[in-house]
Amino acid sequence: MLDMKFVRENPELVKQNIRNKFQDSKLPLVDEVIELDAKAREIQGEADALRAERKKLSKQIGGLMAKGQKEEAEAVKAQVAEFATRLEELEAQEPQLQERIKTIMMTIPNIIDPSVPIGKDDSENVEVQRYGEPVVPDFEVPYHTEIMEKFNGIDLDSARKVAGNGFYYLMGDIARLHSAVISYARDFMINRGFTYCVPPFMIRSDVVTGVMSFAEMDAMMYKIEGEDLYLIGTSEHSMIGKFIDTIVKEENLPYTLTSYSPCFRKEKGAHGIEERGVYRIHQFEKQEMIVVCKPEDSKAWFDKLWQNTVDLFRSMDIPVRTLECCSGDLADLKVKSIDVEAWSPRQQKYFEVGSCSNLGDAQARRLKIRVVGEGGKYFAHTLNNTVVAPPRMLIAFLENNLQADGSVRIPEALRPYMGGMTEIRA
Repeated sequence: MLDMKFVRENPELVKQNIRNKFQDSKLPLVDEVIELDAKAREIQGEADALRAERKKLSKQIGGLMAKGQKEEAEAVKAQVAEFATRLEELEAQEPQLQERIKTIMMTIPNIIDPSVPIGKDDSENVEVQRYGEPVVPDFEVPYHTEIMEKFNGIDLDSARKVAGNGFYYLMGDIARLHSAVISYARDFMINRGFTYCVPPFMIRSDVVTGVMSFAEMDAMMYKIEGEDLYLIGTSEHSMIGKFIDTIVKEENLPYTLTSYSPCFRKEKGAHGIEERGVYRIHQFEKQEMIVVCKPEDSKAWFDKLWQNTVDLFRSMDIPVRTLECCSGDLADLKVKSIDVEAWSPRQQKYFEVGSCSNLGDAQARRLKIRVVGEGGKYFAHTLNNTVVAPPRMLIAFLENNLQADGSVRIPEALRPYMGGMTEIRA
């Protein structure tokens, strides 16, 4: 969410940013919110003046009554009553105005970083760099669920009966591999100086609207009926929410946390839930990382975060590339974002396995995460990135470590988490 003063002073810049994100339908909101803000400040000014005058006249009434000037006192009382009536009218308008202003300000997108490429959607994202050599083996790589089924590692039919499409049972060595990857990712991040955390898996509506846009909320979040609670779509929501309405000391920054959680997503408006696969599903587990830092440090932390994901995947012998998200592919709160994509030998192309985002002070402004330092108070910057998200990551793992005889090699880094196993065999 932008600062109202910034919007007031830079309306054309805000409008151009909206055009850059190809959201022209939001352009009228800029003029509307500026007009509403002017009206709100005008009402506030009049109300403050009336309160001050009423206080002054109220003191006069006592003095006039003491002097026996009852008629004059009654005249002043009538004037005070008029002020009270007008104040009631103004005070009734203020909440409505402020609510509309808040709704608009939470709809206008954040200002993107100047380095972000301009493009309409993810088809115009820009490749930055590749890590590792993509390999296409000289044998056929089956579909990922076929690989899992050879190890009796997945049961989609039973899951469909129990919960519907978009759910799964992982079994045996595949389930163990899933847990091993999560555990390895946890320790990987701890070794990089992050504090491990298991957060709440449900959050209140004020946290939801603090960490994401209305469009994201509608497309992703599951609401708990009858309660002010939502299932988290990613632990980033809960982790950033940890700092809601706090004033942190500048000397304690940055906060660097890595968290485990299950994630629940409606996937509304997505490309659809596959019956066969586990690429896009309603429930999965993930290791996440978040940073709360000073504004001047957020760019450096952004580069460190996506590099962590690249390094993790490369330690498991999975080729990856980084992709700069274009303006039209950025969610409204994001300043800049880089996707990490893993190589798929079967499809002979890369696919997304993680996303790193710098949100500037947008989340902090909504959640009132403030920093106090020598220069006074200011809003922190927040960043998040996926460490690893099975089972999508398992697709990349199985395809890239599949051997000609149908077994799956276990990279050295993961072997301690698999009881010393060097490969999985049917």
